[in-house]
Amino acid sequence: MTPEQFLAKLGKAPPAAAYLFLGQEGHQRRVCREALAARVEGFTHVDLDESTLSAVLDDARSLSLFSTERVIWVASAELALPRRMTAGEEEAGEESELAAYLKSPTPGIVLVFECSRYDFTGDDKAKLERVEKYFSGIGAAATVEFKHFTPESSRHLAQDLARQAGLKLGGAELATLLDAVAGDAGRLASEIEKLALFVGAERAVTMDDLRLLVPNAAQATIFALVNAVGKRDRKTALRALDILVRDGEYLPLALTFLGTQFRLALAAKEARVNNVQQAQTFFQRIGVRMWRDRAEQVVATAGAFPREGLARAVEMLYETDKKFREGYKDDRLVMELLVLALTA
Repeated sequence: MTPEQFLAKLGKAPPAAAYLFLGQEGHQRRVCREALAARVEGFTHVDLDESTLSAVLDDARSLSLFSTERVIWVASAELALPRRMTAGEEEAGEESELAAYLKSPTPGIVLVFECSRYDFTGDDKAKLERVEKYFSGIGAAATVEFKHFTPESSRHLAQDLARQAGLKLGGAELATLLDAVAGDAGRLASEIEKLALFVGAERAVTMDDLRLLVPNAAQATIFALVNAVGKRDRKTALRALDILVRDGEYLPLALTFLGTQFRLALAAKEARVNNVQQAQTFFQRIGVRMWRDRAEQVVATAGAFPREGLARAVEMLYETDKKFREGYKDDRLVMELLVLALTA
C-alpha cells in the first residue's frame, strides 16, 4: 500500500489494529503519522532499541487511565528480528506472539511498527523482505511502503507545496532548490516553508533568496559553470567562475562537479544515449539518480563533445585536481586555464 492509499483509507474508515511502515522516505511517513495522530486521541512512542516486542504487546493489552484510544508507535521495528538467521525457533515464537495478539487486538489500540533502517534497493532489499516476512501477520493490506521520491515526483511535490504555501517559484529556482536538497522530500518541505515565511506571496523567489536561506543553494553558480562548460559557452563559464571567486567559493568543489558532469557524459556517450528520457532510464538502471535538469546537462555535454574529447576532458580534470592538491597558489588561474581548454 502506498502512503496515498493509506491516507485515503484512513479518511474513510477507522484505522486497523496494526500497521507496518517500511522504507526510509521520511516526509510521507511524517504526513501519515500526523494524520493517524489526528484521528486517534492518545499517542505513545516506543523504541525497540530500548524495549522489547513482548513489552510493547503487554502495553497494548493494558487499558489506559487517560484515553480509550491510543496509537503505539514502535520505532526500530527491525530490531525485533533475531540477529541470526539460524534462530528459527526464536523467530517463530516471537511471530506467534504477535499473531496471537492480532487475533484479538485491544479495541482502540493502533500499533504502528516503523522500519526505516532499510531501503527497497541494493543490499537492504533482502533485509527489508525479511522484516516484512517477520511481520507478515499484519497483512499486506496494512503494510505501507515509503519509497524515495523519483525526480519527477519530487518536482511535482515541490510545485504542490509551493502552491499550498502561496509561493511563486520559477522553473530555474525550482531546479536549483531540488538540486540543493538532493531531492530529499523532508528538506524540500522545510525549505519551502522557510521561503514562504521570508519571501511571502507578494513577489517571486529569486536566486539571491535561495543563496541566503537554503543550504547548498550557493552551488547554483557552480551548476551554471558546469552547464556552460558542457555547452562550450566560454563567456558564460568565465562569468560564472568570476562570481565564484568574488563570493569566495571553494574552487575544488566546482572542479568536483565538473568531473562528475564529464564522467556521466562519457558514460552516456558510450551507451549511445541520445535524449533526456534515455539518459534518465540508463542512469537509473545503473543506480544513479538523475533529475531531468541534470539529464539535460549531461545530454548537452555528450552532444557537444566527441568521445575522444570527453575522455581528454576527464584527463584534464584529473590533472587540474592534482594541481590543486599540490598546492598551486592561484586557484583562479588554474580554473581559468581549464575552462579555456574545455571550451576551445
